[in-house]
Amino acid sequence: MTTTTAVSRQRTAALAHALSDETRLGIIEALRHGERCVCDLGTDLDAAQSRLSFHLRVLKEAGVVTDRREGRWSFYTLVPGAMEEFHDAVIALRPVAILPMLRDGCCG
Repeated sequence: MTTTTAVSRQRTAALAHALSDETRLGIIEALRHGERCVCDLGTDLDAAQSRLSFHLRVLKEAGVVTDRREGRWSFYTLVPGAMEEFHDAVIALRPVAILPMLRDGCCG
């Protein structure tokens, strides 16, 4: 296994973890059309501030969202390319068709 493959697996696992929660998927859906204030996200998702902060931190650590402060407000946006990166990683995991004559393993 190459280092690049190990890094790719780590990155894919981090993205998959970040996307493995219904609340986090709701956040991503809410951010699809652009930047949102954390207070708006809380209202839209009917989520308490502490719960929302936890999920936003997971998404931020995985590189899915980024934030900026404006006074006492935090605004979140999707990181460009993060969803495409996950898409490409999932596509790369599709089964590969193997021709029957190439299947000369221990059971063939």
